[in-house]
Amino acid sequence: MKRINKYIIYMISFAVAFTACNDDFLERVPQTAITGVGFFKTVGDLQTYTNGLYGLAPGPSSNDRESDNVTIYTMGSETWNMIRGTLSADNISAGNWNNSKWNGLRSVNYMLQNLQDVTGSEDDIRHYVGIARLFRANFYIDMVNRYSDVPWTNKALASDDPEVYKTCDPRTLVVDSIMADLEYAAANISTSMGNKTRIHKYAALALLSRFSLYEGTYRKYHPELNLAATANRFLERAVSASEEIMNSQQFEINGSDVEDLGNGINASPGYRDLFSSLNLSGNKEIILWQDCSRSFNQSAGGIDRNLSLDISLSRSLMESYLMKDGSRFTQQPNYDKKTYTEVCVGRDPRFAEVFAYPGYSSYEGLFYARPNLGGYGQVKTNPRTMDYVGGGGVFYAAMQIFRYAEVLLNYAEAKAELGTLSQSDLNKSITLLRNRVEMPPLDMAAANASVDPILAQQYPNVDGGANKGALLEIRRERRVELAGEGLRLWDLHRWYAGRLFGQPQQGMYLPGLGAYDVTGDGEVDVAVLERPGAEGPIAGLPDEVKAGLSLFYLYDETGAQTQFYLSNGTSGYIMLTADQMLGKEFIEPKYYYRPIPISQIVLNPELKQPFDW
Repeated sequence: MKRINKYIIYMISFAVAFTACNDDFLERVPQTAITGVGFFKTVGDLQTYTNGLYGLAPGPSSNDRESDNVTIYTMGSETWNMIRGTLSADNISAGNWNNSKWNGLRSVNYMLQNLQDVTGSEDDIRHYVGIARLFRANFYIDMVNRYSDVPWTNKALASDDPEVYKTCDPRTLVVDSIMADLEYAAANISTSMGNKTRIHKYAALALLSRFSLYEGTYRKYHPELNLAATANRFLERAVSASEEIMNSQQFEINGSDVEDLGNGINASPGYRDLFSSLNLSGNKEIILWQDCSRSFNQSAGGIDRNLSLDISLSRSLMESYLMKDGSRFTQQPNYDKKTYTEVCVGRDPRFAEVFAYPGYSSYEGLFYARPNLGGYGQVKTNPRTMDYVGGGGVFYAAMQIFRYAEVLLNYAEAKAELGTLSQSDLNKSITLLRNRVEMPPLDMAAANASVDPILAQQYPNVDGGANKGALLEIRRERRVELAGEGLRLWDLHRWYAGRLFGQPQQGMYLPGLGAYDVTGDGEVDVAVLERPGAEGPIAGLPDEVKAGLSLFYLYDETGAQTQFYLSNGTSGYIMLTADQMLGKEFIEPKYYYRPIPISQIVLNPELKQPFDW
């Protein structure tokens, strides 16, 4: 029997074996099979082949379930298992390092090695070569994020090729190769965007902007790499890649209207449209999106777009949002004792587009805060009407992949990290995001003169020089603007701030046991009691009111703790019982990386585990 290895594959298959909306996306792939040398004769052949590689393209996300933006995520998660101390090279899934994973890379390299007979326009040929190289770059971006040093190859390896069993190449070599691929892609892929579901020049620049910022800040803040002296090269490219998109004038921030929802709560329809639309082709903020629609026969059902799922947002994220007048929530009197209905009042309008505010309704009906999950439901990306809902928990929607707001945030952060940030830079980046929601602009001088002590405590290693306060506010803006879009964990990683995720997260505040209004109508809806039968805190309520309450208990009939507890015993912040296992130290730098499955080390002893694994 032939040994299974990360590179080996005997037949080149046209369609890379990716499934579901996340993978098999953007357009229906032609069913023509492609095997054997000599297939690539025309530009049409390249188009057909690259259509089958879109499973390697950057994909969307609709949550931050593996970060400090949520209180809990009860489904299987290697990151949560790592924090709990149960993850190892013996039990980690091999799905991120096995034949099927490396098969996609081999498919790309196969095409790039067999272009000698292709005829047609040189521009068209370079366009499809650029798309293939972007896919290869994206593959390796994921691998570097997980493992740092990995084997780099630009060949479609045969089973008897000695390179099949090579050792890991250093991060510097792999990253330089990624950058070379992205630079080629950005220089050669066509500017034609169509409906923006296919890779185009600005999508390549957006990925270049994102990864350059990632690598620059990662090198700056990670002492184990000893690469801080090389960080600025990447930060400068993050700036220039962002500027290319900004100067193209092809994109703009969507919407600038604010909706009054009553009870002191404001919302932003323009922001909302980015995450609750059936089609994003005409949205000027969208750079690249994924079509998950009924007509396309694809769904977003595998992505958390449903308030009934076991995910809830954290107190930490809640407190990050400013007040509508631009002041800090944490400067409000008794800010740390505000109840669920109180924290939603007078906030940045983006707050009500992310958090389930009192009175929020979706296709599921009126939302009730669930204390057993922490209380703060996520409404961003939640289907608003039945138009989005199919049978069996399937949802149909448009999913953003790259949007202009992220590019502006990348630009501002990179400038701040370089020490070249000016108020003019903020005016053409962060201010545009705040203008959308009618928030005051970020004043650099004021931010530097009055550094937020909570942000400074969260990021004690931040190095912004004289612009420390402004850099911290840019990090706040990034967290708020991109909440729920799947970037938070990697932000914590690149900032060397993983300990924020390692700490047990808190949900909403309860001043004591008893009944609470969570719908904003002045009537109590839920009650938190110590245990079944211990109804003293609600004994004085009319029977008809008690009958309508949803009851949650700290302990069940046997005296065992249920899903949650309160930080001060019978009052305080909701905390999740499962998080009690998180009382372990976030081990740095080990937990910024993932172990290579031991099965792959057995097959190839030349592979070396990342830091301390």
